[in-house]
Formats: sequence, structure tokens, C-alpha cells
Amino acid sequence: MQHAIAYYRVSTARKGRSGLGIEAQRDVVARFAAAEGFDLTNEFVEVETGKWADALDRRPKLAAALAAGRHLKCPVIVAKLDRLSRDVAFVAGLMAQRVPFIVAELGRDADPFMLHLYAALAEKERRLISDRTSAALAAVKRQGKRLGNPNGSVALAKGRVVQAQAADEFARSLQPIIVSLRASGITKLRDIAEALNQRGAHTFRGANWHVSNVKNLIDRARRLSLL
Repeated sequence: MQHAIAYYRVSTARKGRSGLGIEAQRDVVARFAAAEGFDLTNEFVEVETGKWADALDRRPKLAAALAAGRHLKCPVIVAKLDRLSRDVAFVAGLMAQRVPFIVAELGRDADPFMLHLYAALAEKERRLISDRTSAALAAVKRQGKRLGNPNGSVALAKGRVVQAQAADEFARSLQPIIVSLRASGITKLRDIAEALNQRGAHTFRGANWHVSNVKNLIDRARRLSLL
């Protein structure tokens, strides 16, 4: 049985005190380790954000997990990729530490290239959510200034254009994953939805994937000549 280190993280002190999220991560990692034949020799629990450029300096438990993995020559296992970070540069920096990471939800065969790809998707998704929020607030503000004025519909129309552009960018960011899934034989809409959910990806509106969401995504990708 191969040794492994477990790493869990929550983003706020309140969640850390309540244990919210930690037990769920521990359960996911424990079940994965049992199924894959790993012996969890140690675990590290962090209560810290993953947003800053110096996130590794702010996360001593992650640094300790890396040191333990390096010493034992074994991987560090996390439940989900976002427990490491949604930042591509940060994930790339972790890969440079020469300690293998295994993301339970992605499976032990997800190589560094796939981890970079999923991190890029998560980063893009976070940026799109921020852009959509800003666009929606701007549209509401413009509409409010023209309250009762027929020209208020112009603001709504502009908001819809911004939303459509963001949805197009989202489809482009997901295109490599859809192509990869199809190439591996996953072609049915229901199976693609299940695969995306298992990988922790969310829809344009931040929800879980269903057949209808996948169909809309593929239709949009085809209109953009991505598929």
C-alpha cells in the first residue's frame, strides 16, 4: 500500500471553527484512498484564503504537506482542485515543487497538464462570474437612471449583449474539455453532464450540469465553430 498525505482547506476562520467543509473533504479523500490503495500517513488542515499571489506563504499547512510528501516520496491528495487554488499560476508553482498532487474528484490519472487545464477553467469561470456581476450592476444602474423612460430598454439590450459575449467566452473556455471527453468516448449529453459535474465544473450560471445545459453549450460552441 502506497503512502499519501491528505490536505484540506477552508477559506474562513468561521468555517474552520465550525468544521464546515473539512469533514466533507476528509470523507471524499478517505473513500478515494481506500478505493485506490493509499495509506494516509498524515493530514494537514488549513484555514486560509487561496486568492492572493503569495498564497503559499500564507498557507503554512500546505507548505508542511509539501515537505512531508517530499520526505516520504509520496503524493498529496486533495478532495477538489479548488482546495489548492483556482489560480493557474499558483497551481503551476505547486507543480514545480516536484511533489505529485492527486485530486480525488478528477482521479489519480489526471496528469499535471489536466490539472493546469482544470485550473484554467476554474480561473476563467471565476473571472466570468465577476464580469457578469459587473455587467448586470451596470445595466441595472443605467436602467435606473432612465426609469419610466422608453430609452431604458437600450440599457437592457446592452446588458443582454454583454451576457451573450460572456457566454461565448465561457463556451470557448470549455471547448478543450468537451473535445477531450468526446475523444475518450463520452459523447452522450447525459454522460458529458455527469463527467463535468464529477470534475467540479459549473454551468455559465454556476449550477450543476444537466442534459439541457450541455445541449445549449454544444449548440453555442457549434455556432462559434468551436466543434
